[in-house]
Amino acid sequence: MAETGDTMVMSPDQKPTAKRTRPVVTPVPTPAPAPKPAALKVAAPKRASAPRPTPAAPVPPSAPVPPSAPATRADIARYRENLQGEIDAIALYGLLAEKESSGQLQDFYRRMVDVESIHAGVWRDRLETTGVDTSRMAPAWRARVLMFIAAHFGTSLVVPTIAEREASDEAMYDDQPEALDRMPGDERSHARLFRELASGRGMEGGTIARIEGRHRGSGGNQLRAAVLGANDGLVSNLSISMGVAGASQGGHAVLIAGLAGMLAGALSMAIGEWLSVQSARELFAHQVKVEREELLNVPQEEEEELTLIYQAKGLTAEQARLMAKSITGGEIGRAVDTLAREELGIDPDELGGSAWVAALTSFFLFALGAIVPLSPFFFASGLGAVVASIVVSSLALMVVGAAITVVTGSSVIKTGGRQVLLGLFAAAVTFGLGTLVGRAVG
Repeated sequence: MAETGDTMVMSPDQKPTAKRTRPVVTPVPTPAPAPKPAALKVAAPKRASAPRPTPAAPVPPSAPVPPSAPATRADIARYRENLQGEIDAIALYGLLAEKESSGQLQDFYRRMVDVESIHAGVWRDRLETTGVDTSRMAPAWRARVLMFIAAHFGTSLVVPTIAEREASDEAMYDDQPEALDRMPGDERSHARLFRELASGRGMEGGTIARIEGRHRGSGGNQLRAAVLGANDGLVSNLSISMGVAGASQGGHAVLIAGLAGMLAGALSMAIGEWLSVQSARELFAHQVKVEREELLNVPQEEEEELTLIYQAKGLTAEQARLMAKSITGGEIGRAVDTLAREELGIDPDELGGSAWVAALTSFFLFALGAIVPLSPFFFASGLGAVVASIVVSSLALMVVGAAITVVTGSSVIKTGGRQVLLGLFAAAVTFGLGTLVGRAVG
């Protein structure tokens, strides 16, 4: 028997074999009507492209497969909020990369921009799929304020604020099914990196090591301290001015008392800040001196401590011991510097910053806030000056409240309104007390 296609001649005793081979040939067309595998092949590249490594020039990958249900208004609002946060981060990190002098920090911020650009692409695709135009979305005012501060006063001033914002947002994508698989991990990594970055000044010296290993809490937020310093001057001098105004019907005594209160408060703040920073510097200097003495007297113990630290960072016991031995057995100045950074978290070149800079900053910030409620009394007196002082102080309190939201990210109306109410409450209490005392002694 001749088999079509194979041109084989089969002998009679081979017929059973031919019958068994024929089913192998006939099922060949069976896969043809199977469109489902083709559909699966369309979705597969999207899933494979999501976790790819960060590109040098960020080109956002395709978003995950859209859900079957159409996006609701709440979904669209959530997508827009997510995209706004990513746009803010891209603009801010891009500026920090430009302003930083450290090549390591520049590279760090550029990599952050790359990652945030991938995140932004996901939400931009989502919004455009629903018909929302995202081309006009730009950095929000809070991001612009931080960019202005970083550009004019230094990047280190805004890093603690960024660290707090990243920490508050580190779980934002955990419950969002539209996010790429990598995005929750990215956010947690960003929070950890900025928390460590905020504890030092950039990535010079031991800061990179702290980022990769042992974690320390972030230092004080300089931006918040600046805002609250001005707020202290504003509220305290408004209260003093209103107390004297209640006793003197808004006469020139208000100006005299207010200027005295401003100077006294500013000097008190400056002296307190100087003592605080100077005491910290002396403590740090003493701790560095102790490390030097221990390195000279008991180098084996210092080597063991460094070995444990490097093991905690992820090195093997052998690698950690070799590194520690190299450091403690090398030049003593370099060894003390490393021990101070790794064991104590101290930068020996800074020792907590300049006490004089801290004192002068506190003085001027307090005076800046304290001069606001006094300003109308330079030009007028009586009830008109009192009313004007309350008005300008209320506006300033609202501005202070808005400035605080740059750090906290809360509602401007809520925070600013709360600030105004508390400030006016303090002023009302002192005005009432001043009025009672004025009547009693008058």
